[in-house]
Amino acid sequence: MRRPAGGGGAASPSVSVVIPVRDDAAELAACLRLLADQSVPPLEVVVVDNGSSDDSAAVARAHGARVVVERRVGIPSAAATGYDAARGDVVGRLDADSRPGPDWVAHVARAMADPGVDAVTGGGRFHDLPPVLRQLATVVYLGAYFLLTHLALAHVPLWGSSMAVRRASWERVRARVHTTADVHDDLDLAFVLGPEATIRFDRRLRLEVSGRSVQGPAQLRRRMSRAVTTLRLNWAERPPWERWQARLRR
Repeated sequence: MRRPAGGGGAASPSVSVVIPVRDDAAELAACLRLLADQSVPPLEVVVVDNGSSDDSAAVARAHGARVVVERRVGIPSAAATGYDAARGDVVGRLDADSRPGPDWVAHVARAMADPGVDAVTGGGRFHDLPPVLRQLATVVYLGAYFLLTHLALAHVPLWGSSMAVRRASWERVRARVHTTADVHDDLDLAFVLGPEATIRFDRRLRLEVSGRSVQGPAQLRRRMSRAVTTLRLNWAERPPWERWQARLRR
């Protein structure tokens, strides 16, 4: 189903929202409540139960989400299973701890109304850190992520807590994503889409997330290890200088 998009009467694509989850029922419930209150409702919400031992799946069903199961533990395989299951023209992606604003789906639909756009992403802020640390982490962690990965990719990266990809674009690169490696799935997908793709950063997709991903040395070490693996695998297939050459040719 297509609805009129705001501004110009252009056709607005249908939006599925995919949320991978593992043992995160409380955060998932908060996210689903916000999705139920969208100014433009999504076509569907697909929750991927990635081996949860809590009641995450039951919470998802209670909020009207469609639950699919991915038994291989890991966000790369869980996210891919969700994208494969999605029925919309566009596949929005949130994490269980994402807190989308009331117009998040509407903004995704408007951003993706241009058929030439392959993917769109937004920024975020950490809602549960002390005020000073919250601002510092937002600027240093997320700012560094977008800057450094842009240099590595030769184009705008994707951030899995607030992003969307055209389903046709996903299907085009599906076989090349690294679902069996310990990678950052959002960054990996951005690598695979390549510098020929059109990926846009949209400030309207900014939302709040939990700061737990930046708390504690073990968590940071884990994320850095995943980043190194993501870079190693993708640069082996296409080194950065080739990516920038392709980008500059555009």
